[in-house]
Amino acid sequence: MVNLRTALGVHELMDKKAGLYRALFAEFLGTMLLNFFGCGSVATNNVLAISFAFGLAVAAIVQGIGHVSGGHINPAVTFGLAAIGKVPIIRAILYVLAQCVGAIAGSAVLRALSLESIPRGTVALAKGDFNSAQGLGVEFFLALILVVVVCGACDAGKPDSKGIAPLIIGLTVTLCHIVGIPRTGSGMNPARSLGSAVIENAFNDHWVYWVGPILGGIAGALIYVHALGPAKEPELPKPYSTVATEEKELQRLTGKKGANPA
Repeated sequence: MVNLRTALGVHELMDKKAGLYRALFAEFLGTMLLNFFGCGSVATNNVLAISFAFGLAVAAIVQGIGHVSGGHINPAVTFGLAAIGKVPIIRAILYVLAQCVGAIAGSAVLRALSLESIPRGTVALAKGDFNSAQGLGVEFFLALILVVVVCGACDAGKPDSKGIAPLIIGLTVTLCHIVGIPRTGSGMNPARSLGSAVIENAFNDHWVYWVGPILGGIAGALIYVHALGPAKEPELPKPYSTVATEEKELQRLTGKKGANPA
């Protein structure tokens, strides 16, 4: 029962130290800003400009709220981390709700501040023979690489990547948009897609933008943990192994000093 309660994260609902409600606001704010700035860039009609806008927006947002909530701003990331036990189930569900509300709010603000004729970021499958199964596959792989990179960038065994993690994640989002925009509009984030769909009333093939990214996110997290594995000292490049060795040596010396007070 204790393990189940821990996995669910019931205690976080009443524990002020858990910072759950602060984290929920951070996720709401993050996805609101993502939809405003990312979807706002669609008016440029330039794939590279849109791709970099989304990537830079994600990097900026993760830098701003990462210390509060982890900076998920994407249900695919949240469900992926929940699948490997990094996020309690109740927190994950509440995160996704906050992300969806935030994305809708961001798209609503964008519409209010835009001319009716300007595109506002709704996603859609490519015209012609491109079908929903192909779209599902594209969205799956976009989320898969994103979550693999998130796990790698935030791996505690690679301390040198911590400071640049937001940039690494943002550049991965840019890469995904360059590939995804011509095919699916590059949803890769169910909340972001939902925000645009609700405000613009555009729900064609909307299920693709939920099922594909969530399955891809879960697969990416499981692959990182069970196939690739978290970073271990023998596998680390020299800078990482040196840091780990120095920390162990410091702990050894500190332990000796504490055992033999002068």
